[in-house]
Amino acid sequence: MMKQIETWPLLSANPGTNRFLDIIRFGTRGTRPKVYIQAGLHADEAPGYVTLHHLTELLDKASKQGIVNGEIIVIPVANPIGLSQWRDESLNGRFDFSNSVNFNRNHLDLTDLVAERISGRLELVPKKNIDLIRECMSEVLATITPEDEAGHLKHQLLSLSHDADIVLDLHCDLQASMHLYLGIALWPDATDLAAYMGAEAILLAADSGGTPFDEANSRIWWQLSDTFPDHPIPPACFSATVELRGISDTDHDMVQNDARNLYSFLQNRGSIQGSAPDLPALVSEATPLTGVDYIKAEVPGIVTYLKQVGEHVKKDETIAEILNPLARSQVDKIIPVKSSTDGLLFSRNVDRFARPGKIMAKVAGKEPLREDSGNLLTL
Repeated sequence: MMKQIETWPLLSANPGTNRFLDIIRFGTRGTRPKVYIQAGLHADEAPGYVTLHHLTELLDKASKQGIVNGEIIVIPVANPIGLSQWRDESLNGRFDFSNSVNFNRNHLDLTDLVAERISGRLELVPKKNIDLIRECMSEVLATITPEDEAGHLKHQLLSLSHDADIVLDLHCDLQASMHLYLGIALWPDATDLAAYMGAEAILLAADSGGTPFDEANSRIWWQLSDTFPDHPIPPACFSATVELRGISDTDHDMVQNDARNLYSFLQNRGSIQGSAPDLPALVSEATPLTGVDYIKAEVPGIVTYLKQVGEHVKKDETIAEILNPLARSQVDKIIPVKSSTDGLLFSRNVDRFARPGKIMAKVAGKEPLREDSGNLLTL
């Protein structure tokens, strides 16, 4: 089946203002495996758009050749609301201007409502339970009436993705290495995605807090498994947040390679016919999200980084210095900033100004630094 493009309107937020979602479908609608890929949920993160553009070109060729198995849904712009939020020549697409909520938080959590519907109906056959849960998820979504434009956007996205076998949400950090966020239950099954993408950090959590989009799709499966331990409920949705390095990493050679790697992953998963390239060696082992050291500034000033993204650092090693040009003493003029753990420096801030409490860098360590509860992600 050839490529199809649909346009879904969003709830209008203001008179004379209408926004839309464009949906590109490859393969045969309603068949499996079902794959869902989106870019730009954080609308000011550029690499995902360009990577998905190149991937869509590859998928278009595959569609014309008739080698797409099942259905592949692509959302090239997942957040037209955020894409309109300009101020002072800068796009601000991470937080909703209307309420300051992160566009990748507070997605619909269907677990409790689905649990009510499947209670007493589960069987001992995993496939039947998967089909039942997906059916009930669709029923629950049909009963929900969003109250505002952003809520309608989130409802539309989950309506498209909730029953997919694979969900990939393309993001990026500030200055960063390629890295992934995944549910614990999806590892080591996600080894192929991590290997093809060359992920330098693989961050695992059962519940990262705040219900980001990837977990709205995947977390329900292991939560229902815990609720109904006498019935087999596998993690039927492989959902991951793919962080495509930093905000300025849009060079064509780089993103074309990322698109080819995503294509190889889809081949490996059977969504596209043909032999996938040999699986590369893993660049890094997976580590707990609780082991990430969010290195914060303790004083205001100007930042000089001493360590580069992708370097391994030791606990108590200085990764940056903060200069206070108004300090009276030499001791207070230059303040070292240190890591609290051994690990990979996989992200650091773009600007070079610090204030107390501002996150300057992130180090992925093996040892937990906090409890596995609450909000484990940044704002």
